[in-house]
Amino acid sequence: MTELPVEFAVETTMTASPTTLNHFLGLLAERGQRSGLFGPCRVENGRLVCDAKESAAPAQYRVEQDQGRLWVVLVTADRWLSESIETDLLHTGDKLNELVDEELVELGYDGPATSFQHYRSDDKLFTFRTEIPVALESARRSEQAAVETAVTFLLGYEACFRRLGDMQSKDQE
Repeated sequence: MTELPVEFAVETTMTASPTTLNHFLGLLAERGQRSGLFGPCRVENGRLVCDAKESAAPAQYRVEQDQGRLWVVLVTADRWLSESIETDLLHTGDKLNELVDEELVELGYDGPATSFQHYRSDDKLFTFRTEIPVALESARRSEQAAVETAVTFLLGYEACFRRLGDMQSKDQE
């Protein structure tokens, strides 16, 4: 995946001063950390990175910008963790986008249905990702709404993947 320059800017509703993508992601990091669902949450290299809290192998939830769009992402370098997720989906017959949509509805999301991409990235990470329906231009006008939507997708991804494969260590089940 190509890292894009940090050109994302939003206006805060209180001060109307421009802020950076890192500020926006910092707001998401605070919310992710407060949720208690993740390990450490931080902004690194222009993306939000939240460590998966209970997975059997290292994994990260991310929010990042790619080609002018925002994405919620789950990545792991561990082939077996990725395959355990795929195997669960194969055995249950569930479609990942439907599982994500169910979790989003539970969190109050009422926007369009989602889709997902699953691939091995150039940096050899097994990647699941879904576009967050936040137009970067509209986020400039309403930071709070953009943050709420992005947080909903982050929490929805965690809720969906937590139950798949080895994303929850056996002693936590």
